Amino acid sequence: MNGWRKYPVIYEINTWVWLSELSRTYGKPVTLATVPDQQWDALAMHGFDAVWFMGVWERSPAGIAISMKNEGLLTDFRRALPDFSPEDNVGSPYCVRRYVVDEHLGGPEGLAAARKHLAKRGLRLILDFVPNHVAPDHPWVTEHPDYFVQGSSDDLAQKPGEFFQAGGKVLALGRDPFFAPWPDVIQFNGFHPGLRKAIIETVGSIAAQCDGMRCDMAMLLMTPIFERTWGHRAGPRPEKEYWSEVIQGVRKRYPDVLFIAEAYWDKEWELQQQGFNYCYDKRLYDRLEHDPAETVRLHLCADLPYQEKLVRFIENHDEPRAAATFGEKQARAAAVTFATLPGARLFHEGQFEGRRVRLPVFLRRRPDEATDKNLQAFYHSLLQALRSNEVRDGEWKLCERTGWPDNQSYLNVVAWCWQQGADRHLIVVNLSGVRSQAQVKLPWGDLAGRPWRLSDPLQKTVYDRAGDELQSSGLYVDLEPWGYHVFKVSIGT
Repeated sequence: MNGWRKYPVIYEINTWVWLSELSRTYGKPVTLATVPDQQWDALAMHGFDAVWFMGVWERSPAGIAISMKNEGLLTDFRRALPDFSPEDNVGSPYCVRRYVVDEHLGGPEGLAAARKHLAKRGLRLILDFVPNHVAPDHPWVTEHPDYFVQGSSDDLAQKPGEFFQAGGKVLALGRDPFFAPWPDVIQFNGFHPGLRKAIIETVGSIAAQCDGMRCDMAMLLMTPIFERTWGHRAGPRPEKEYWSEVIQGVRKRYPDVLFIAEAYWDKEWELQQQGFNYCYDKRLYDRLEHDPAETVRLHLCADLPYQEKLVRFIENHDEPRAAATFGEKQARAAAVTFATLPGARLFHEGQFEGRRVRLPVFLRRRPDEATDKNLQAFYHSLLQALRSNEVRDGEWKLCERTGWPDNQSYLNVVAWCWQQGADRHLIVVNLSGVRSQAQVKLPWGDLAGRPWRLSDPLQKTVYDRAGDELQSSGLYVDLEPWGYHVFKVSIGT
């Protein structure tokens, strides 16, 4: 396989649930080693560049026992799965007991077989790495307790919800500084040099089995954040940032492995500088859900080298389902937006079918939901548009748009274009619930003197326009609430 595309399209699959449903479909156990060829072919037909198998690592029996005593989690399980039973809880994939592929999913051999099937079809493989914590029954908890944030017997007595005792040692539970600790995981000390060396080995072992990895809550290990969270317990501040050291260490052996950061709190640019190829663009998600179109346009005014290293999405396993979060029309406008911007594009299994239930990652199965055939057809057309080389590897530009003194609805419209050689695309989206009009200025200097055809396969419309008009005044658009165009722009007749 050649190098990664500049703007890869990634498909996230909840591995345990996916294999459970395939087992039910085929009437026999299906693991990563025995997935039928037609299922691999079905993944390849969408034009993805990579598949992210979320949750392949060995899960923790101790973590399962803890979660079954958590009434908040049990309520969440029953919300998603009304007929929930204890057997449905197979443990959190982010409470890792060992970085070994779970035998239930096919073990290391099954993953290796799956990777070969994907590579045969031009698809790369992405896996998880959880840098902040591990399960309480991870071997390091007893073999290397110094790798973890330390506590005392007084801490355990005074703050039993924040510390854990193992092998005579008191260790801190894992946490995000803005929330209570997670009760089922033990906190790594990201400043400990021995831990960093061991993590480089662990991440190297993951890199040997895949083409890229998504690093959970990556910003928690950044020096200022870790120091602010743990204070004196963290010990002396290291000379080098955690991620710079880890990524550089792994790339000595695996120079082409892709690193993706789940990142929040406006730390994306800093993590890019520390070696990440891509970082989550949660700001775009939030703006598409809550904010006016102008905030999206301003977001897209950021430097292009920064935007090119963002992961755009409107759904993943941590977020509510897009079909439930956005209205029907808004969901399509949001999908067109994130999927046609520079950066990596992340889709989530079930998104195309319009699934509405956000499944807790602990569960092995999900409720049956009717497929939204119209939404499925929409995504099929959108994915076809994404196959165009200019939208995958071309030059992107944000377009200016203007309105009229008595009509400010143009502020609801955002537009951008792609070009690679003679191939061009123009995307125009009304990110509002009201009908809106605008003049979209095209940045191409060769429009005048010939006719142009704008074909939109998603809307099944074709418009012929004079190049002189497009060059001088731009393209007039009149879009219904949450309307959009994905135009293929070509020379007319």
